[in-house]
Amino acid sequence: MGSGHSHGPSVSAGGAHRKTLILVLALTGTVLVAEVIGAALSGSLALLADAGHMLTDVAGITLAVLAVTYASRPATDQRTYGYYRLEILAAVVNAMLLLAVAAYILIQAWHRWSNPPEVEGGLMLVFAGVGLIANIAGLLLLKSGSKQSLNVKGAYLEVLGDTLGSLAVIVAAVVIAITGWLRADIVASVLVAVMILPRTWTLLREAVDVLLEATPKGMDLPAIRQHIRETPGVIDAHDLHVWTLTSGLPVLSVHVVVNDEVIRDGHTGVVLDALGECLADHFDVEHCTIQLEPPGHAQHEHPGHA
Repeated sequence: MGSGHSHGPSVSAGGAHRKTLILVLALTGTVLVAEVIGAALSGSLALLADAGHMLTDVAGITLAVLAVTYASRPATDQRTYGYYRLEILAAVVNAMLLLAVAAYILIQAWHRWSNPPEVEGGLMLVFAGVGLIANIAGLLLLKSGSKQSLNVKGAYLEVLGDTLGSLAVIVAAVVIAITGWLRADIVASVLVAVMILPRTWTLLREAVDVLLEATPKGMDLPAIRQHIRETPGVIDAHDLHVWTLTSGLPVLSVHVVVNDEVIRDGHTGVVLDALGECLADHFDVEHCTIQLEPPGHAQHEHPGHA
């Protein structure tokens, strides 16, 4: 005796921000070209490191745009949940790219420390300033979407890292121009790498949690179970699972034991409506699959159900 309620958005949270991502992609690509030219002219590792980070941004945001485009496609018999998870996979790829760039920067900084090359501080300052302005614009464009989509959050964190990197390059350029201390360029490049790592780890951990179908952060399963049990006509609840399909779309399934009167009097629809309203109002979970069972049915289920 099973029944369920299925409610879900027509597009993913990231899909609502597709145009913003495309705009940021164009902006980031332009700055990438400028910083590569600046690194070649000035000989700055810090500027090259920031350009490398920009390159991962271009690749990552491109993946994000592709992900939200495909995630909006309808479900099929072969992919019953559609392409929602592409957003999460893109977030994982973004994180891996950022880790690779951080490792490259640190290795290059190690090699340069003993014999730092000549660096043109003035050119560093000009190109880093251009990068800073573009990054601030990108942050403003992505800020609201980063609170709604893990994929957009990944792009936001990448641009944030670039913003901090541009600031580090600007400081290094000023130090070189004033004091002539060339290792300031190497120090700035290491700072860029170090700033990448914590935020990248957070993004990767959140994305992996989604792929492992972990309980969404802030979702209180004991409280959910208690609300279900307090619904009129309900005796107990078991086999409760809550996971995230993609950013902003939690999914729930549960087996609910109802009393004989509910079944005998044909009130299962009333109970289902009450449960759906409760879960949507109190826990913001609208995509639910609820199986109603008579007392004793749990004895016939697989031992893994709890």
